[in-house]
Amino acid sequence: MATDLTAQWLAERLQDRTKRGIAIDTAALIRAGTIEIGMHLPAVRDLAQALGVSPATVSAAWSQLKKQKVIAGRGRTGVWVCGDKVSPRPVRFEQIGNFGEHITADLVLSAPDPLLLPDLKAALISATETHHLNSYLREPIMPVLEEAVKLTWPYQADAFLAADGGFDGMSLIMQTLIMPGTRVAIEDPTASRLLDILDHIGADVLPVPCDEQGPLPDALHAALRQNPSAFIYQPRTHSHCGHTITPMRIRQLTALLRDQQTLIIEDDGLGDLSAWPAVSLGSEFPDRTVHVRSYSKSYGPDLRLGVVSGTREMIKQIQSFRNFGAGWSSRLLQHTLAWLLTDPQTQQGLSEARRIYAKRRQDLVTALAIRGIDVPLHDGLSIWLGVPSEQFALVTLAARGIAVLPGEGCRIRPGQHIRISTSQLTADKVDFVADALALVYG
Repeated sequence: MATDLTAQWLAERLQDRTKRGIAIDTAALIRAGTIEIGMHLPAVRDLAQALGVSPATVSAAWSQLKKQKVIAGRGRTGVWVCGDKVSPRPVRFEQIGNFGEHITADLVLSAPDPLLLPDLKAALISATETHHLNSYLREPIMPVLEEAVKLTWPYQADAFLAADGGFDGMSLIMQTLIMPGTRVAIEDPTASRLLDILDHIGADVLPVPCDEQGPLPDALHAALRQNPSAFIYQPRTHSHCGHTITPMRIRQLTALLRDQQTLIIEDDGLGDLSAWPAVSLGSEFPDRTVHVRSYSKSYGPDLRLGVVSGTREMIKQIQSFRNFGAGWSSRLLQHTLAWLLTDPQTQQGLSEARRIYAKRRQDLVTALAIRGIDVPLHDGLSIWLGVPSEQFALVTLAARGIAVLPGEGCRIRPGQHIRISTSQLTADKVDFVADALALVYG
């Protein structure tokens, strides 16, 4: 094996000198251990000269390997091997990690409390009589579900599509409607899986910080000056920070986006558990707004359903892309969700769940305030907390049996944050968690 990975050494081992061939052959050398993790690859120009190809060909090959998380780096630091498993994967999401068996309060994921989810029995029985059950008909959404979601949809959309959850809907949109390698403006912080998807399509991410009212107008204005292909934001309760976009901020964003061609992607991840009514820029920009609502947290993760709206052409593009795989979402589950959305008893239970989640979050906010840590009341299933040191906070809490989400994977700009899920934080553990969080501040 080469001790110094020179351009000549690598060129001698690359048989196919197309961009695809360079990527495949280099990946094979890495997988075999001939090129070890941590080794630097030759400079693009040096390797291109040794291979007799253009630098653009080598750069394209390296881009493919970066997308697959095999190599990393750029600029003066060079490019080095960072992995030996040649497959795309959500690195930020996977890095949430295992905190060990001694954890007694797992506050990492803002998952719904199973005890607060609706009983599915009657809905599932009803679904067995659904239209076209077990058919291979690839329809974007069942009419019964489309009619049910329209009752609370925030604008009059042209077309709808059922997806296998909110993140599936967002992934389909980004892989179908965003050109790989283009600039994308997105709220900061945001969900780690959204950043993973943008990494996968090779997007150049432009952070748009938020305040109590939503995305900052000046930050969005600066991002729009770089002509992004899309702007991604959360139109009501923010999954991390808990703030809700205000009518004034909607007007400000509308004014900024009016003379743009930017695609607007709205991620309503909390869905019907939000304390606020749904809003959308689709009322102003119906021809370039895509709205996604998840129903996982409110009606059950195993229903695996979200709904996407957009123009007929957008939905047609997304549906065509889906035909590479499943082609449609389960009609059994779509009918089940439609039944739940229109059942008065289910909706009453949802209101009670919303009240309980709000109280759990407020209980921790109150306990932290007593200990001198101020957190906005806000909404949602978690608390986004700035800390002096993220690493110290994680270690300190884990030592006391508490696991929280590291903020690093959810941010674009530098910072020190943790996210504490409150969705399953019972009253008997509130003071225990608050005392541990107080230690994080010394």
